[in-house]
Amino acid sequence: MFFPFGIKDVIDIVLVALMLYYLYRLMKESRSLNVFIGIMVFVIVWLIVSQVLEMRLLGSIMDKLVSVGVIGLIVLFQEEIRHFLYSLGAHRKVNNLVKLFTKTGKEEVDKETIMPIVMACMSMSRGKVGALIVIERGVMLEDIVETGDLIDARINQRLIENIFFKNSPLHDGAMVISKRRIKAAGCILPVSHKQDIPKELGLRHRAAMGISQDSDALAIIVSEETGRISVALHGEFQLRLSAEQLESILTKEMAPA
Repeated sequence: MFFPFGIKDVIDIVLVALMLYYLYRLMKESRSLNVFIGIMVFVIVWLIVSQVLEMRLLGSIMDKLVSVGVIGLIVLFQEEIRHFLYSLGAHRKVNNLVKLFTKTGKEEVDKETIMPIVMACMSMSRGKVGALIVIERGVMLEDIVETGDLIDARINQRLIENIFFKNSPLHDGAMVISKRRIKAAGCILPVSHKQDIPKELGLRHRAAMGISQDSDALAIIVSEETGRISVALHGEFQLRLSAEQLESILTKEMAPA
């Protein structure tokens, strides 16, 4: 006996396939691929036992394991679930739809906010001084700020350069800029486990990628080895930027206070 098969079933299969593919990519990036494969094997065995072979005793035992296992999976993959939900909410089309209803007027960022950042990055680039600057946008970064030393000062080129001076105790951490002010320095960022990050990019780049994956923040990196300036945004790198390109990105992406 054949089951009726219509357009809704095709859509259902496609949506499930897309969901599984996205979960596969997410698990692969977080080094949890083997766990994901193990879960899929268990689910397939469970479906065969309970639905195809109709083994009542074994099926009921596996049903209980599945119902309890869901809670375990939420605890085990809480970071991946958070990343998935954030990625869903941060999708460009969703953001554009939200902005369409929330936009109140023309939003601009003044040059006094971005030029000190650009000039400091160019100066550190020439001197090959490593730096990592995170600019808060829509998602609050209070948990990141708490890992560093609170500064709460206006954006100033000399202050930025002094913080990242090679002998400074805050040199190795990240600076967080929030609401047009330098909020904190020496902050610890989550490190990305993406496998497609070029090997020549160091820990600063991985940390910048990590915060750009976990939030909508914009991260600026100055390489200590090459002096090159890069930006991480929405889980993607923009490498080897000039002063004009960096200024253009900041003007476009920095949210107003």
